[in-house]
Amino acid sequence: MHLLYAKRIEKSFGNRLILRDASLRIEAGERVGLVGANGAGKSTLLKILIGEEEADHGDIDCAHSMSYCAQEPILEGDIVQDVMDNALSWHHQLLSDFEDSSMAGDMDAMAEAQERLDLVGWDLSHRVDSVCTRVKAPALSAALASLSGGEQRRLALARALLEGADLMIFDEPTNHLDAETIEWFEGFLRGFRGGVLLVTHDRYLLEAVATRIVEIEDGECVDYPGSYADYLIARAERQAQLAVAEERRLRLIAQEAEWASRSPAARTTKQKARLQRLDQLLEQRPLAKTRDITIGFKTKERFGSILMDIHGLSKGFGNRPLFENLRLPIAPGDRIGIIGPNGCGKSTLLKIIAGTLEADSGEILKTPRLTLGMLDQQRTGLKEGDTVFEAAGNGNDWVHIGEQAIHVIGFLQRFLFGREHLDQQVSLLSGGERARLLMAKLMLQDCALLMLDEPTNDLDLLTLRALESALLSFEGAVIFVTHDRALLDRVCTKVVSFEGDGQIGIYADRQQAQRRLIELERIRENSKLTKSDQKFTPAKAWNSKLKKELESMPDKIEALENEIAKTHEWLSDPAHYKGDGEEVQAVSNRLQSQEADLEYLYARWEELSEIQNNNGG
Repeated sequence: MHLLYAKRIEKSFGNRLILRDASLRIEAGERVGLVGANGAGKSTLLKILIGEEEADHGDIDCAHSMSYCAQEPILEGDIVQDVMDNALSWHHQLLSDFEDSSMAGDMDAMAEAQERLDLVGWDLSHRVDSVCTRVKAPALSAALASLSGGEQRRLALARALLEGADLMIFDEPTNHLDAETIEWFEGFLRGFRGGVLLVTHDRYLLEAVATRIVEIEDGECVDYPGSYADYLIARAERQAQLAVAEERRLRLIAQEAEWASRSPAARTTKQKARLQRLDQLLEQRPLAKTRDITIGFKTKERFGSILMDIHGLSKGFGNRPLFENLRLPIAPGDRIGIIGPNGCGKSTLLKIIAGTLEADSGEILKTPRLTLGMLDQQRTGLKEGDTVFEAAGNGNDWVHIGEQAIHVIGFLQRFLFGREHLDQQVSLLSGGERARLLMAKLMLQDCALLMLDEPTNDLDLLTLRALESALLSFEGAVIFVTHDRALLDRVCTKVVSFEGDGQIGIYADRQQAQRRLIELERIRENSKLTKSDQKFTPAKAWNSKLKKELESMPDKIEALENEIAKTHEWLSDPAHYKGDGEEVQAVSNRLQSQEADLEYLYARWEELSEIQNNNGG
């Protein structure tokens, strides 16, 4: 039984046809990934399905409940609690139906309501707390007017998950979610028994969740059964087949047109069928041209082994440290991914490196003539009243890439801005279009160090792959904040991981950083358990084994402190930075591990001393 059936949907804006004969069917238990280039009509189709926009033509059959998480959500109420109450209105109605049927003595209706309540639960407050905690939604008492854009999106996601719908529809739900939350969201969707329609640029999420991929191509919905990896293979095969068919059609048109122009017999009654065949070939819709985005970051300067050296950098707000004593050399070719939960200080670190925010302590040494380029999370750097043409060329008709002069129109075409976009105001651009325009401007700056804050937000998969290629071929250095696991795995040469309590670890890749986070979580949990044991059973906890461990602590700490001092001394020697940087990175990683071990030893020493004191030792 289908949950939704949209048949032959058409939608245009002005002279631009967005959806043409688009049909989509979703069955219970299906998780459909909806993909397509920016502007292909993905968000438009979602809005038509949920009734926010009307189609010009077509039919929609949906007798089931739907929830919708939009890119720019509209939240009703004054505080977060109001949004949660609205999300659970279906449950309030169930409770009301049960009470009304009970008072009316309608046993059948009461039994039906009771059966549904037994299934979903009579009290959902624990579910609200769990979902809000998992997606890191703001506190229930928080005023909606005070929420940031990211908080609004996370709240809208929690609302969609709690609305009890048969079909859940998501438009880029992972924007502003950290990796831990995205992984939880994956598990939630895989366990959901209803239907899911999902627009996302997160390739790992699509691969883990989708049972079918639907691509909007030239206004139509094209089905690809299977996972995202299956889709990539099937799509390549389909494109090859279409190219062959189009080549055959054009060849036949040329042959028939030549015959019709030179043969007098073509104008006789007997040859009308052949002329009709030519007309049919001409009327067939030509194969839509696949437009590729071209991104290529260049730097005109050539530097030595180090572009920037960060020494002892620390920053905090009040009593809360964001990071302490950060040591990070940055060399040409480095592609450094910064990861960590929302609010941990990732964007703050980028602003300090860019020079727009001051650190509490430490210094940043830069090579002379170093040029920095920044793409911030808010996508600033554009004047809202400018047209796309004016923004790209800063009012000029020509731009320069290296020594080459290129007309702005041709330059914009590399970023998929056609002539119809040239006079469009920046204020009317979508999130993905703004990101593409800012990348175009960044490409003209010839920067040696690029800093990108959540660059994948609002990008389609086509642009994302082009960005990956551009970063991999860039000769300068890149520092980027992202929760996109695929981008981290494919691009990074090192990962900076925010680990809480001011700790930052530097690792070779995301997997190594994840293993360290799991280890730190285990250490913290063991520490909590040890303190709990001290509090409730101190007499039983103390024994000769713990006594020996306590006595050995000063020597262990002293030895580790000596090792750390030697590591610092090694890293302070400029001679070690003349190579390719791999040895420096390995030693930096070792220092991070040593400092984490030292912190654990101090914590353990304190715990053992407290146990001894509680036992009168």
